[in-house]
Amino acid sequence: MPTVDAVLEQVGEFGWYQKQVFLSLCLISTALAPIYLGIVFLGFSPPHRCRSPGVSELSRRCGWSPAEELNYTLPSLGAAGEASLRQCMQYAVDWNQSTLGCLDPLASLAANRSQLPLVPCQHGWVYDTPGSSIVTEFNLVCADAWKVDLFQSCVNLGFFLGSLGIGYIADRFGRKLCLLATSLVTALSGVLTAVAPDYTSMLLFRLLQGMVSKGSWMSGYTLITECVGSGSRRTVAILYQVAFSVGLAGLSGLAYAMPHWRWLQLAVSLPAFFFLLYYWCVPESPRWLLSQKRNTQAMKIMAHIARKNGRLPPADLKILSLEEDVTERQSPSFMDLLRTPNLRKRTFILMYLWFTCAVVYQGLVMHMGATSQNLYLDFFYSALVEFPAALVILVTIDRIGRIYPLAVSNLVAGAACLVMLFTSLHWLNVVVACLGRMGITIVLQMVCLVNTELYPTFIRNLGVMVCSALCDVGGIFTPFLVFRLMEIWQGLPLVLFGVLGLTAGGMTLLLPETKGAALPETIEDAENLQRKAKPRENTIYLQVQTSELRGT
Repeated sequence: MPTVDAVLEQVGEFGWYQKQVFLSLCLISTALAPIYLGIVFLGFSPPHRCRSPGVSELSRRCGWSPAEELNYTLPSLGAAGEASLRQCMQYAVDWNQSTLGCLDPLASLAANRSQLPLVPCQHGWVYDTPGSSIVTEFNLVCADAWKVDLFQSCVNLGFFLGSLGIGYIADRFGRKLCLLATSLVTALSGVLTAVAPDYTSMLLFRLLQGMVSKGSWMSGYTLITECVGSGSRRTVAILYQVAFSVGLAGLSGLAYAMPHWRWLQLAVSLPAFFFLLYYWCVPESPRWLLSQKRNTQAMKIMAHIARKNGRLPPADLKILSLEEDVTERQSPSFMDLLRTPNLRKRTFILMYLWFTCAVVYQGLVMHMGATSQNLYLDFFYSALVEFPAALVILVTIDRIGRIYPLAVSNLVAGAACLVMLFTSLHWLNVVVACLGRMGITIVLQMVCLVNTELYPTFIRNLGVMVCSALCDVGGIFTPFLVFRLMEIWQGLPLVLFGVLGLTAGGMTLLLPETKGAALPETIEDAENLQRKAKPRENTIYLQVQTSELRGT
């Protein structure tokens, strides 16, 4: 009795029709980029200072230049170069009093400015930027700076909460319906975020967008990997993630063209409405239909794929069925992930790897955004390095293996963060940051594959779900780690990222190599995985491995 993979070989494993569907679904991956990392531009914090109506009036009366006004009225930098002193504090002076002169007006009040009392800003802030961000509109600076961190954390919290339910919806009601529903809510919540009248409502809409946007991405990922043959699934899965990098590269140009955050938010949200057109041009997964005993619909889709690929439907299409796994009939539970010493060790290591790659990846992007001299160009350059990262994976994964490239990539990312502490030249700092960004991108794309290959079949999807949840948990804490630690010392987040990356690289070497090894079917198979595996046919490897990836 033929399997889905056998039928796909006859109708076309990755023919013209699947390529068309693949390119369409890649737009969903591209659209996730501004949701995931748009905080760099939406939450940009420009140089600012206290607003003072009295200072403005005195400056107008005395005819001060902007430089003179700043020199005469702002607190001086402290011995440690505390920039926040000039941005968050002002002199407790009545600038409307007539005794103040036009030449160094504060000299008449005290011999030394350091003797004058300071108070927090009383009338808001003045921002030195031609555009706007949520920071400038809602005054998320100084005592309220943590609210920018919360804004980004809500997205990752939404990812975490959404992953608990979106997977069930996709398995219960179908990949296509889940894709359409989440795309609609993603578009609506994005538009509502752009028109939110206050910070609280904006935060709620952002949380809602996070809850559905990752589910939309996952539905597209699952759908395309289930519609292509076994020999193409790995390449399709990697290229689908490359589309995310395309979205990052395009985001910098779009943000440059639209420096006002509400227009930028609208620009990245409105295209999601076009994903509703997938109702007519993207098929339901035939594998899912067969799993739901909807064989007639599955046969129609296979016949449609054959016609679009210029092939005749196979004669045995009517007896198409899914190949059932009869080797093990166990109900998975969380305790199975900790049942044996090796599984326990791998579970904790994989959790740490997922957590680390989320913190270092997002942290590097946010740190560069906060310290860059040209935000748009630096963000664009760092996005470009994600493309060779995909090439490195494609070249090394079957030649060298998984563990050593994964470990080296973690070590490169960690070492790059520590080297950045000692580079004073901006261009060199950008180059090193891009190298670290490429390393952690490789980790982010490879850890999912390694995760699927280390667990037995009946708990494989559970293992991926539990371990990858730490990625979203890491994303929740990353904004606070980056921006609050930078208030203590600008390089302190880099120290943290470096330690995380280096330790993750070392811990990766404790995992067994899975190149050339059969996927474990039982807990005993998983326990007996060895670093040196017996070679096997590459075509068999691709078929088994990639068929499991669709559940991730």
